Amino acid sequence: MEHHRTRPATTDIPAQRAAAPAATGSACFRAKLRALCATRLNDTPTLIVSRRGHVYTDGGRDRCIYVIETGQVKTLMITGSGKRCLLSIFGAGDVLGEMGLLGSERSDTAVALEKVTLRQIPGDRFLSVLAEEGLLPEYVRHLGERVLEQQKIIVDMVTMECERRLAARLLLLSEQLGTRRGRLVVIRPRITQEELAEMIGTTRSRVGLFLKRFREAGLVDMVHGSLVVDDQLLGEYVEGRLPA
Repeated sequence: MEHHRTRPATTDIPAQRAAAPAATGSACFRAKLRALCATRLNDTPTLIVSRRGHVYTDGGRDRCIYVIETGQVKTLMITGSGKRCLLSIFGAGDVLGEMGLLGSERSDTAVALEKVTLRQIPGDRFLSVLAEEGLLPEYVRHLGERVLEQQKIIVDMVTMECERRLAARLLLLSEQLGTRRGRLVVIRPRITQEELAEMIGTTRSRVGLFLKRFREAGLVDMVHGSLVVDDQLLGEYVEGRLPA
């Protein structure tokens, strides 16, 4: 990676957030769903899962939907040979465990990245409340956006070399989980190199090498255990406007 920009400052991240745009799309749906969990769904069980604890595991057949109230959860699949593929990371307001709506066996496992609080909602109750509140169309659009996101990840896996795949996934994580601080975005909680490797299909050592190159080029940095990214530069690199 060649040096093209000054690396982000590690000791002077602006404390003031940039003005947040009005919530739209999935962000708007998540906000409405959190409000429903505090009102019409507040009688459903609340689960508290410690860091690295399981929300559910593959092979389970419960018919529940899970809505995250606090914390973050990763979903992953494990092949017959024991290889792990990290599918997604979810935060507050996100829905997971939709296989429960089908009544079929779960194919993924959900693991808490940090201490997490979730609302456990029977699938039929979840759908009926959404229908009564007129939110089913928004939920379908929300699921459609997630499908498009997964399709983009698949395209990246097939068409990009490994280093650029990592940049693309960091860019996506900054959009999903990041907090803007001026021109930089802070991704929390701590995501390990092993987890990044599971996302892009490579080894932990290669991820460490790629991150070292990204830091030298000013695309990312590490502050207090959290990844800090320059999403503009990352986007330029992913699109090929910055050379490898």
